[in-house]
Amino acid sequence: MNPIEIHQISKSYGKVSAVDDVSFYVRENEIFGLIGPDGAGKTTIIRMLVSLLRADRGEIFFQGKKVEENISFVRSSAGYMPQRFSLYQDLTVEENMRFFGDLFSISRQTQEDRMKKLYAFSRLEPFRKRRAGNLSGGMKQKLALSCMLMHEPSVVILDEPTFGVDPVSRAEFWEILKSLSKRGTTILVTTAYMDEADLCDRVGLIFSGRLLAVDTPKKLLEQFDEPLYFIENVQPYKILEKLGGTILEKNAHIFGGGIHISDSGFGEIAIKEALKRSGVDDSALHKINPSLEDLFLKLMKRR
Repeated sequence: MNPIEIHQISKSYGKVSAVDDVSFYVRENEIFGLIGPDGAGKTTIIRMLVSLLRADRGEIFFQGKKVEENISFVRSSAGYMPQRFSLYQDLTVEENMRFFGDLFSISRQTQEDRMKKLYAFSRLEPFRKRRAGNLSGGMKQKLALSCMLMHEPSVVILDEPTFGVDPVSRAEFWEILKSLSKRGTTILVTTAYMDEADLCDRVGLIFSGRLLAVDTPKKLLEQFDEPLYFIENVQPYKILEKLGGTILEKNAHIFGGGIHISDSGFGEIAIKEALKRSGVDDSALHKINPSLEDLFLKLMKRR
């Protein structure tokens, strides 16, 4: 039995299909990342999983129990952290943690023991008397996670926990997630940051409400089975415009400070000739290894 199993779920808002026939599972003790841009359907899936929304079709199981028939069990057992900071801004770090301890009827002594552990890996102890509203974005997210962990859930569900957080705090947050996973916690996390995919055991790439692929980051990259080239340029939008109408139009996309071009059978010589005819200097063209973002864009265009 997997802690989380989702079978062919769909959800629409009027004529808009937010989630369309999605299926995946999360294994025990793994970090599963649901990765996609804003509006891909990630939050809708999470809300259905934690019983805040009802699916139009399909079934969702949490710890072997059907979610819609065991709402109280799901809400008391799952560790859920929504995207928006939802703690009490006027309470201190310590007061927020105690509030959640009281909410789950945890004894004061047990609360003390757990808070010591949570302070240890969140590094929030020096700020325990600071009001939550005065914390930085990264510290707020660590506090929200700590409060959610007060009742020691075996399954943790996080909706874009690093959104808008600075790079250092993001790295620290993922260190905490890795630590939880090693201790036996099952984690489902959503994110729009493709670089966070490599930090997961398995990932699901989602776009426009549909799953494009599910596997380990390494195996997903093996699906990118064509050569990839990069042209570094300070004006990538102009290059992309020049490539419009050429054989490279559907194979080129902006990536960082340049353009990525995938070779779907053209060959390097044909690519260079197409660049020259478009007035693009081909001397900066060089072969590179694809990233998960390249794979995502390839699958997205195919979709």
